[in-house]
Amino acid sequence: MDRVRLLERRDIDELILLDIAATPEGHGPRFDEIEQLCDQLFCPVTVGGGIRNINDIRRLLQCGADKVSINAAVINNPEFINEAAQKFGSQAVVVSIDVERPDTLRLDGGCHISFARGSMDNSTAWAVEAEARGAGEILLTSVAHEGMMDGYDLDLIREVSDAVSIPVIANGGCGSYEHMRQAIEAGAHAVAVGAAFQFKDMTPKGAARYLCEHGVAVRL
Repeated sequence: MDRVRLLERRDIDELILLDIAATPEGHGPRFDEIEQLCDQLFCPVTVGGGIRNINDIRRLLQCGADKVSINAAVINNPEFINEAAQKFGSQAVVVSIDVERPDTLRLDGGCHISFARGSMDNSTAWAVEAEARGAGEILLTSVAHEGMMDGYDLDLIREVSDAVSIPVIANGGCGSYEHMRQAIEAGAHAVAVGAAFQFKDMTPKGAARYLCEHGVAVRL
């Protein structure tokens, strides 16, 4: 919690909290912890992990979350996106797509769904369907790049961003301010940063300055 508050003091634009252990461990969102955290934050917060039904989303929003990120719950029940968007608005619904190249989606906890190359049932088609069903944003994660700090999967970002009109948040691989610029130029509307802010001498303010100096419209 102290680390989260530190990030906010460093002027992050938004915080994404994903409980990646929730689905494999079979538990839902940690509502009490999320409410305690949101009470102390002033930036927008997106919460994901363990969301299984509409009541989970309602409780998370009541706890102070601005958006929810859903993944495993919608793979076998895509109508869940429609229901969530109709009840809470598309602005509150983020569909998280975890991709292992070339044509594999990974669900929370490491479960995989594989698709034949060239078929429409791939990560890009899934993003298109999510948008059509009412998703307001796509959180796009390249699993192979997570924690590596070797750059985002620019081809994946470009492919998905070209296919949808809703914002795409690029995740997985950031290790420098230049990586952020590259992802945005590839079509991402925003970039998510994890390890780089923890293990490198990088800050949200530093990122904003760098991006601004390189022609990216950001809030300083």
